[in-house]
This record gives sequence, C-alpha cells and structure tokens, in this order.
Amino acid sequence: MQLGEGIEWALHCCTVLALVPEGRALPASRLAEFHGVPPAYLAKHLQAMAQAGIVESVPGRRGGYRLARAAQDITLLDVVHAVEGRAPAFRCTEIRRRGPAAQASSAYRAPCGIHVAMQRAEDAWQRELAAQTVADLLRHLATSVTPVAVRRAGEWMQEAVR
Repeated sequence: MQLGEGIEWALHCCTVLALVPEGRALPASRLAEFHGVPPAYLAKHLQAMAQAGIVESVPGRRGGYRLARAAQDITLLDVVHAVEGRAPAFRCTEIRRRGPAAQASSAYRAPCGIHVAMQRAEDAWQRELAAQTVADLLRHLATSVTPVAVRRAGEWMQEAVR
C-alpha cells in the first residue's frame, strides 16, 4: 500500500496551522510556499480537509486556513480519510471462486484467508493512525527541529499570518 504525497503535505500543513495564533489564518499560497509544493494541488487537499472539518477556510482579505478543532482532537487517521477517502487498501474479489476448481458459493463457508489477513493488517495501521494526533506530531517536532529552523520558521510565521 502506498499513500499519496498529499497525506504528507496535509499532515505538515496541520502542524503549521496548529501554530497559527487564535483568530488568525494562513493563506493556502503561504502554506504551499512554506513546504515548497504546488499551490493548486495543495489547495485541493486543504479543501478536502475543510469538508472533513479538520481545517476551516476563513474568507476575506485576511483569510486563509486554520485548524477547525484543537490539535489533540485531530488524528492522523482523520487526515488520511479526508485526503485519501475511506476505501480499504485491499479489495477482495473472491478469485478463489473462479477457474477450474470453482465450486458453488455454499462450499465457501469461511472468508478467504487472504482477505482476513489483509483486513487484520488494515485494522492495525488504522488503529495506529487513530491513536496519534496532530498534537503528538507537534511534540515530536519540538524535540527534533534545530533552534535555527525554529527561529527561521517563527520569523516566516510572523510575516505570513494574517
């Protein structure tokens, strides 16, 4: 399974938006600038997150985006579902019921073992993402970024936030 790069972009945007002062917003173009990603593509993901209630769009001259909920109330799984959708990574088509060895449906009493294994794996990664929040990402960021990077990001934020 491979998640699209939009997931990385969306999660990084959430961490930046979590640092925006209350009552303020950050334009999508500035978020794209900060991360060095295409503005139009990022805007699509921001809109998906707005529809999911993760971020909110603030209209007007001082508009932009901000988190719609507290960072501790937004899970990584919320972001994945907003950007990628809720379709399962594996879709069993029951090919064991085809071909020369196929039998009547009644002969298949148990679910396909491959389907069961894949569903367990999907449940596990979704559980892990549901257990981590944007606030957890911020805590990690606080211990993994150099003081120079913090200073530069802070200076950029002061200028970019409306």
